[in-house]
Amino acid sequence: MHENNPARLSRMLDAMSPTFAPFAARWDAEADRRRQLRTPENLKKLMEAQKNHTSARATAAQARNQLTAARKASKNPFAGDRRAARTADKAARQHRTQAKGALKVARKSYPTTLNRLAVQAHALHAVPATVATYAMSTPQDWAIWPSATSAGLVVLNAAALLLGRRTVTAPVEEGLSAEERALCERLDPSYWVQHADARGLSGTVTTPPAITSAGIECEIRLDGKWTVKALRAAADNVRALLGAKTELPMLIAPGSRGGWAVLRLRTRSAAPDGVIVWRPGDAFGVDMVTGEDVHVPLGHRMLIAGMSGSGKSTASRPLLYAASAGPENVLVIIDLKKVEGRLWDHRARVAYTPEQVVLLVQELVDELNERTDVLPKGQATLVPTAARPRITVVVDEGAEVMSSCKAVEVITGYTEKGKPVTEKLDALEGLDSIARMGRAACIDLWWMTQSPTYGDGVPRQIAKQLGWRLGLNVESPTEARVVFGESAQDKGWKADELPMPGVAMLRNGKRTPDPIKVRYIDDDAVVALPNARIWHRGAAPAEVPAPAAAPVIPPMPTEPPAPAWDPGAWLDDWSEVEEFEEFEETPAVRLHLVKDPVPVPAARPAEQAAAPATNRDRVLAAVVDGARTGRDIVNRTGINKGTVSKLVKALVEDGELLRDADGVITVAPTQAGEVSA
Repeated sequence: MHENNPARLSRMLDAMSPTFAPFAARWDAEADRRRQLRTPENLKKLMEAQKNHTSARATAAQARNQLTAARKASKNPFAGDRRAARTADKAARQHRTQAKGALKVARKSYPTTLNRLAVQAHALHAVPATVATYAMSTPQDWAIWPSATSAGLVVLNAAALLLGRRTVTAPVEEGLSAEERALCERLDPSYWVQHADARGLSGTVTTPPAITSAGIECEIRLDGKWTVKALRAAADNVRALLGAKTELPMLIAPGSRGGWAVLRLRTRSAAPDGVIVWRPGDAFGVDMVTGEDVHVPLGHRMLIAGMSGSGKSTASRPLLYAASAGPENVLVIIDLKKVEGRLWDHRARVAYTPEQVVLLVQELVDELNERTDVLPKGQATLVPTAARPRITVVVDEGAEVMSSCKAVEVITGYTEKGKPVTEKLDALEGLDSIARMGRAACIDLWWMTQSPTYGDGVPRQIAKQLGWRLGLNVESPTEARVVFGESAQDKGWKADELPMPGVAMLRNGKRTPDPIKVRYIDDDAVVALPNARIWHRGAAPAEVPAPAAAPVIPPMPTEPPAPAWDPGAWLDDWSEVEEFEEFEETPAVRLHLVKDPVPVPAARPAEQAAAPATNRDRVLAAVVDGARTGRDIVNRTGINKGTVSKLVKALVEDGELLRDADGVITVAPTQAGEVSA
């Protein structure tokens, strides 16, 4: 036990040393300054100033005596002797003042040594304390507290200097690299205090560094004007003082108490070396500081950004697998580059062309509106089921979608002569709706881009809704601020300094800016994954769907639909219409009532015959089936009311529908030429 006492005392003194190091550093700096000023030239100037000041004082005293004698000799204030004496006295006093000022300057140029000044300062309290002790003491009772207090101040001054000048021996572990050893030596408080002033870091003191699983960590005490934010702004000065490499990740964070900061140098990684191969059930990645698994749960809107070559697509594969696993999860991918989507077409619905993108987005918006309509009262989000699974919509390369899917011309129907009717649709409007309202309907948007700048790789309105941010290496600090926020870089979220590839940062409101080593899935492993359900609106869930290379859309009839018939033209009771519809569905001979002969258009070409059933046809069919208002059409078709309003207006303008003054919608007579009875 006694053998450990010296070591324990040494560690205790090492711990106290940083506290007094600034005091000792200032003391030594002031002593050195005074010593440098005490030159022979400054001494001559001081002696000359003292001589001039003594002479000026004597001249001023003599002039004062002459003025007093002149006043006694004559009572007339305007007498010549008195005026001359006053002038001489004024000049002598001005000369004395100037000499006194010159003496002060000379004394500053040749100051007293700091040790002599300390002795004089301690004498000011030691002498009175000794006299007070003598005066207050009696032969029976000695009052030693005045002298003890004075002696304590002297000892405290000397002890502070000794502890502040103490050379602290930082324990250096075995097995450190040459870089880590050099950094630990420069983080030593004795080295830091000596060189901090030269780097503009005066007022900061480090504690002995510690080695962690992520590298080197030490605390920095902040004195005076220093704050954590100010120290972050001086990060280049800190790096220069330590001689750290430019590419070495360095983080300055708030300490556990006020007035302290924590400096972390990531010279090591807690993650395994080399590539971490992903297997089903593994987490997204490994925290490179703590070594813990990092999981990214479903149900969040997310921005995934990284420059070309940073491993963005590879890093997202564990997430895509999770989004397509299980009966309650389905995956939808928008991939205009036609690269990553091809690997996942057996587990996800993929849109490769702008036409497929706008139709898919329209289908998703219709599904979104239907889900929000059936959302139970008092329930914030829909619970995913096999019938209504969670839909994760992944936009792979948002810049391509922004440039190619703003005004896409698609076929929405056909005229009586078989000519296609086209309409320009914008996919970004639907994606904006999904980003804003998809959370309640269990439709989550993941926006991936290698150009994370507003107006280029991610729309500003959509970016505001993406609460989770996954960033790999980006090209510039500007892009890093777009990904993680304007003030994020000051807090350590520097995605532009991440190594490439496969290292990311995840900001979700809980994590610190610790890098994550992402697990790796190669192309062959993705292709070998088992088939999963391919989502289509209104389709029943299947256990093992067949792989699909592109979205499958039901084809149009090979012949144009027969002219519709308006039962309201001759039936007043809607129950009779229902009976008629039931009768029509039974296998009986169909009777046709022809009002006017209607020419049957020629059959459409083969490519037109395979055209998709459009929303225009669905709206027209709903009116034929008895829908008379916009709400009826929305309820029957599931299409959002904005799209229904546009299509009804277009059909009225084309003469296929009629709208009366009360807003009732019916089929035009030319479309109701032939009905079944």
